[in-house]
Amino acid sequence: MIDLLKDLCLINAVSGDEQQVCEYIKNKLENVDCEIKTDNLGNLIVFKRGRNKPKNKLMLCAHMDEVGFIAQGINSDGFISLSAVGGISDSVVFGRQIRFKSGVSGVIGGKPMHRLEGDEKEKQPKLSSLYADIGVSSKEEAEKLVSLGDPAYFASEFITFGNDLIKCKAIDDRLGCAVMLDLSMRELEYDMHFVFTVQEEIGTRGAGAAAYSIKPDFALILEATTACDIAGVTDEKEVCKLGHGTVVPFMDTGASYDRELYNLAFATAAENGLKCQTKTQIAGGNDSRIIHKTAGGIRTICLAAPCRYLHSPSCVIKKSDFLEMHILAEKLANKMAVL
Repeated sequence: MIDLLKDLCLINAVSGDEQQVCEYIKNKLENVDCEIKTDNLGNLIVFKRGRNKPKNKLMLCAHMDEVGFIAQGINSDGFISLSAVGGISDSVVFGRQIRFKSGVSGVIGGKPMHRLEGDEKEKQPKLSSLYADIGVSSKEEAEKLVSLGDPAYFASEFITFGNDLIKCKAIDDRLGCAVMLDLSMRELEYDMHFVFTVQEEIGTRGAGAAAYSIKPDFALILEATTACDIAGVTDEKEVCKLGHGTVVPFMDTGASYDRELYNLAFATAAENGLKCQTKTQIAGGNDSRIIHKTAGGIRTICLAAPCRYLHSPSCVIKKSDFLEMHILAEKLANKMAVL
């Protein structure tokens, strides 16, 4: 599982450019007995038959895309202006190494600290005032390497550190993709649809199309969610904590989750000796936002792993949370199939 997560996180795929993740998953499933198709938006839909027919049609869902950047302008000196793809805080941008799809590396730069004046010294520089420096000195040189509309990604290593912590970019939501990929490669108890969605970070666009096509009775979304268990944050503002197990939200900014499924998730965790927690803040959102109100309404629940520094080049999770979420996802899916 950790090797799958590493491989997936190190693939570059911002919203609208998920093809490399899609190809990796298809290659892994090449010799697996399952039905695979890609829809018009680019969602990868995998149908895997289990040992038994389920009472309910079940869809598991995780998104392939990550936050990143897109080139939107090149000035006369060869510096490239960027626009964010997805929700990226200005605070995680300055000085970061990035890599364009063409393979060209660069650094996001701006006015140096010793040249800041007045209020500039106290303000976080906005992405609109920064640029990508790819090491050239003219627009003509830059245009040979980068074209307008080219995506760019945080450059990040996959490392383990401390007490079984994992750090990399794109853990949101390659973590969910890794869980679904592993499940789809194994023998299942019941038939299941696994949907690896596109464009979640820019408005949950792919999930709506997939849900309308499949029309499941139940949807189980697998995600990473914001953990604020860091210095200076009071308990009620921590949202969720690393090491406390799978997060089952009761509500976020996009969905109010099915109460029976919410209770079932906690009961299933308890039955299997798995840690489980909820979110102490109504925050964030995921593919549930569109899925639960598609095709006449779909009963929806989310399982997530707590993740510090989400939407940055250094997302951090705890290995045990990830592995327990994998177990709970399968146990809960089996119960939803016959609920």
